[in-house]
Amino acid sequence: MPESETSLIKLRIDAAVATVTLDRGEKLHALTPGMIETLADLAARIDADAGIRCVILTAAGDQAFCVGADINAWAALEPLDMWRHWVRRGHQVFDQWARLRVPVIAAINGHAFGGGLELAAVADIRIAVASATFGLPEATIATCPGWSGTQRLAALIGASRVKYLALTGTRIDATEAWRIGILHEHVKDKDVLARARELAAGICKLAPVSVQLTKQIIDAGRGDGLAAALETMAGALASTTADAREGVASF
Repeated sequence: MPESETSLIKLRIDAAVATVTLDRGEKLHALTPGMIETLADLAARIDADAGIRCVILTAAGDQAFCVGADINAWAALEPLDMWRHWVRRGHQVFDQWARLRVPVIAAINGHAFGGGLELAAVADIRIAVASATFGLPEATIATCPGWSGTQRLAALIGASRVKYLALTGTRIDATEAWRIGILHEHVKDKDVLARARELAAGICKLAPVSVQLTKQIIDAGRGDGLAAALETMAGALASTTADAREGVASF
């Protein structure tokens, strides 16, 4: 993809913490196809780096976290291309982020609408500034939530609340988002990125295997990656047995 696309998302690694920052402030960090591919590349890189133990997902500036998909990028697409290159690919990449082996903290520094709220939903922990607002405005532009807003977000806050947001186009503030379970914290008197770094530092002090296994167990209990989690844990357990040691020696 062009250099201009890859430069719209930044990666910084400090010790065991990776910080991924959306950096398209003039468009309120609206996501382009190239940015989706960059998110995929970064997720693969993070998952492959054994030294990373936590990820912070945020955006530059103080106005928006992400206002969703760039309308100009999909408005002219034919229905099949819309599904194949935009909705389907977005699902794949957001699922990739949701299934990272390490915890993801979304530091929401401003408005999170549509695909931006869906992106925040892939995180394990979500915190936001008090001035942030949230919504699913897709029906106002004659489309539908396309990156698992009707599924992953419903699992977080319930189908009824998602219907309220999606069917009315209502925007809610950080206090309400915290009350209904979108947020774990809304930060009033402290920088949200600083708070995210505090949380990440605390996670990094814990036993990494325990943290990562716990994340997988919780997700598997909800049906996400169940088969892989069962086989991974069974294989790991079997490899520690006397039978395994004897088998390796015999081989």
